[in-house]
Amino acid sequence: MEPRGYAIGSFAVDWEDRVDMAALRAERLARAQGALAEAGLDGALLWKMENVRFVTALRSQVIAGKASILNGVLLTPDAGPFLLASGGEVDRARFMPWLAQVHAVPVMEDRDLVEGFVAAVLEPLLAELGLRRGRLGVDQVTVPLLEAIGRRCPELRVVDGDGAMLEARRRKSAAEVALVEEACAIGDAVTARALAEVRAGRRECEVAGDALQTLYYLGGELPHVVTPFVASGEHMAPPHRFATDKLIRNRDLCFIDIGAMWNGYFADIGRATVVGRPTDLQRRVYGAVHEALWAGIEAARPGRTTEDVAGAVRRAVARYGLEEHLFSLFIGHGIGVGANEPPYIGETLPGARPAELEPGMLFALEPLVWVPDEGGVGVRLEDMVLVTEDRPRVLSRVPYDEALLG
Repeated sequence: MEPRGYAIGSFAVDWEDRVDMAALRAERLARAQGALAEAGLDGALLWKMENVRFVTALRSQVIAGKASILNGVLLTPDAGPFLLASGGEVDRARFMPWLAQVHAVPVMEDRDLVEGFVAAVLEPLLAELGLRRGRLGVDQVTVPLLEAIGRRCPELRVVDGDGAMLEARRRKSAAEVALVEEACAIGDAVTARALAEVRAGRRECEVAGDALQTLYYLGGELPHVVTPFVASGEHMAPPHRFATDKLIRNRDLCFIDIGAMWNGYFADIGRATVVGRPTDLQRRVYGAVHEALWAGIEAARPGRTTEDVAGAVRRAVARYGLEEHLFSLFIGHGIGVGANEPPYIGETLPGARPAELEPGMLFALEPLVWVPDEGGVGVRLEDMVLVTEDRPRVLSRVPYDEALLG
């Protein structure tokens, strides 16, 4: 499709060309199969929710704590996808004619049920595909499933398959960006609703509830974070990354990070506001984070690296004398069908290495500075940033707080 550069609407209409979902599904499957071939994999058995969505377009029920053991998919570089669906999804899959086959599977945790699945479903499928030996890539699998595969297919070598899928998803196509634009429009509305509901005497959980009402009214599938992040005052120093029953009070900074998912793609957007008149320290911290965010955005260009972006953020914070207060978690992350996905910006844990930026990469950039102080002073600002052939493009549009910038 022709890129528009804005969210054009989420309906199917007859009066203009919008995202061709059939073409997008075919494109994503081809990218996944190409990545398997490039990685030297004979097939892949995938269970991560984002990988299953990317390959099959399955929108599934999400049961807390069970996302990676409910639904799976098997594919090879030239066959599939074969959906392995929890019983509740099987009947609905008849409306998904692009699937090669659909098989009912148990939740992948009871050892006897997993053994039965491998014997009755997976081993025959592998045999049909000539995959009882070779290299099978997996992402997240349970130990009972690994052991059952080993017993049934001893000549099959199980190796990492998530790396190939991450590579397939790393650069977003024009159609994917169009879906992210819609997710951002919903995420903007969710964030704006939450900000409008912040006032003294309301609880953090009330604000989260108001925001989720907007999310579902507008057709969002999920928030970006399953535990909506509404934190006020002392709960931002250090950050409590979920909404509680704490009452929001005069002079509190309040941070909102809820976002949205639409048609499988995430938007991650964060804003901070203040109740009442801001203090000098609150303005200083907010100004540092705002300047750091935009320094990082300007650095997000092809040929530069994630460390170049992180360095720009750190230098901006240092100009305010606040570098020791920059939150130690990464400063930004890739995003798409995965809520958080590599490459990460500013990761400092062992094994971290810079990645070169390429057109089509999409990031949520999110510097956070918190300072121990009476009442708590912590600010994060987060925007969705697309790397293009030229200048970075910011997809999120929620305004910043004028009182804190002034």
